[in-house]
Amino acid sequence: MSIDTVTLQCFLAVADTASFTKAAERVCRTQSAVSQQIAKLENLVEKPLINRGRELTLTTEGEIFLGYARKIFELHRELLDRFKEPDLKGEIKFGLPEDFASVVLSDVLVDFSRLHPRVILNVECDLTFNLFEQFKKGKFDIILVKMSCPSTLDHGINVWSEPVEWIGKSSLLPIFNKNSVIPLVLSPQPCVYRENAIESLEKAGFKWRLAYSSPSYAGKMAAVKAGLGLTAIQRTMIPDYLERIEHSCLPKLNGIHISMLKKNSCNKAIESLEYFLMKKLRH
Repeated sequence: MSIDTVTLQCFLAVADTASFTKAAERVCRTQSAVSQQIAKLENLVEKPLINRGRELTLTTEGEIFLGYARKIFELHRELLDRFKEPDLKGEIKFGLPEDFASVVLSDVLVDFSRLHPRVILNVECDLTFNLFEQFKKGKFDIILVKMSCPSTLDHGINVWSEPVEWIGKSSLLPIFNKNSVIPLVLSPQPCVYRENAIESLEKAGFKWRLAYSSPSYAGKMAAVKAGLGLTAIQRTMIPDYLERIEHSCLPKLNGIHISMLKKNSCNKAIESLEYFLMKKLRH
């Protein structure tokens, strides 16, 4: 049995987008070509990998195969980046939330720039709403956005989901009860964390007040560290010097969903950055 990387790429695109049409756009092939590649793959492994109904889903065998496919394709991309494509050149416009840039992706961006020194990587940080609006206008090649529910957007790839937590400095905060007015440290509108925190408190019948507002991740964390109030943030973004506040009266927050949007392009530099980002974020 021999499986080529084109077939794997088509399978991964279908698994990520849950759509033959979106997968075809992503790999720059026709829908029928992608469908043929999947059928070829299923014949090779002699197992159905995709449930073809109103919604495309992976079978149990498809879920198992997906893990192997990602590992194989990652090694393939690493090999190409190391030996065949060190001379990639061009310009990529990449947008992402500030906290991602400062906490999660700094090493990825440095590694990418070292590997492809002739690629100009223009990075801009902003709130999700602003990034999405600018992406629709063609300003960015790739953006990462935070959403309150999994992406159903064209060109959107759901990367990962995780819980959102209340965090603060417990030694500096008052004792909360149902009659408390909760002091909050939040970004200005529009912000998915802000909406999440306020909506959860109001549904639970809590009063709240805005103690500090800043679009800066560092500014918000400094205010929380000083004891000005609580904030809500996804689990991987919690700094070591702050604690999860798990008071029994505080309402549970909704999870956050991270999606990548990439413009329709077969640009090798953009594909290489996408690979770097997906590898880091999924790990």
